[in-house]
Amino acid sequence: MHARYFYGWNVVGATFVMALGSFGLGFYGIAVYVAALQQLHGWSASTVSAPVTVYYVAGALLTAAIASVYERLGPRTVVAAGAIAMAVSVAALGLVARPWQLYPVFLVMSIGWGAMSGAAINIILAPWWERRRGLAVSLAFNGATLGGVLVVPALIVLVGSLGFTRALVTAGLALLVVLLAIALLVMRRGPDALGLGPDGDPLRPAPARASGDGDRRWRRDALRTWRFWSVSAPFALGLAAQVGVLTHMVAPSAGGAARAVSLTTAAALVGRLATGFVVDRLSRRRVASATLIVQLAGLGLLAREPSPASVYAGCALFGLGVGNLTTLPGLILAVEWPRERFSVLVGLAVGINQLTFAFGPSLVGVVRDRAGTYSAALWTCALLQAISAALILLGPGPAAKAHES
Repeated sequence: MHARYFYGWNVVGATFVMALGSFGLGFYGIAVYVAALQQLHGWSASTVSAPVTVYYVAGALLTAAIASVYERLGPRTVVAAGAIAMAVSVAALGLVARPWQLYPVFLVMSIGWGAMSGAAINIILAPWWERRRGLAVSLAFNGATLGGVLVVPALIVLVGSLGFTRALVTAGLALLVVLLAIALLVMRRGPDALGLGPDGDPLRPAPARASGDGDRRWRRDALRTWRFWSVSAPFALGLAAQVGVLTHMVAPSAGGAARAVSLTTAAALVGRLATGFVVDRLSRRRVASATLIVQLAGLGLLAREPSPASVYAGCALFGLGVGNLTTLPGLILAVEWPRERFSVLVGLAVGINQLTFAFGPSLVGVVRDRAGTYSAALWTCALLQAISAALILLGPGPAAKAHES
């Protein structure tokens, strides 16, 4: 029975491709759009950054409620709709001629981001995996990391060869064709349609699904518990620091900076994959705390007087945790809350995280401008990660899950 190929691996592959496109164009690609818009139109950094903050905030609000949308419509419809929204908005960015036009374009893009970002990956995979969820989620999220490795350089090449407008139309069209194909051909609600349970095990009776009122009650009840906030708050702070550093890391255009960014992204891929192979056998809170401490050490090296050795070592250490900070919240929630509540709570947690990290780039920019150096901003981010590493260990742990119903 267990020797047979399990269709859940097809779903992992589909979410990998979805993450590659959604994070490549909807997260890492933002730096390319911002730089190109400034260069083409002469707009200030604040003019093009404000719509990006609106984008992340709107995406966070949608993400917090995306579980109900997936439950009602299923992954095939939601991913297809998200792909259309992101493809149209990416193409439209190449056509904007006035700063105010950025706001409606980024709001449309936020629909695609909310439908296909971190919470969506967890929600799509949750019915398919239980015992090996850590590995499955980590493999899928590696698509997000590769979005920075593959999609961003491809965008830069396209912009250089075709021009900004044609490049974004081409990118949007490619995203649309690929994601519509995987949505229609691969995405399914869960293994029960195949007569199987999670991990390909024999089918077990599924717990009753709550109504929309039940989902709202679960969110409300979770927000009143330290168990939930001991997951959400540390990762919200850690991700605010991480996104702030990553946003300002890509600002320099020198070759050394480009190599540092590439090293960070490569380390993220290694770190997430390595964690995926061991996280199902370890305390997930301890893994999260260790990840934050490793990133903190990397920031300490980056904040020192820069030398090539310290910059590359710092980027490598910081990068090892970049992917894991988006993967681990869902993995912790999966072992600490009843399975039927997972989709609702992971959407809520990821939405809170995204709402918080939307202000990370501004935090780094303000501290840097006031101090006159990035060193102070990096130490501020290191402090946030130290607080996060301590908070995540103060959670009540998985024991209470057995008493939940």
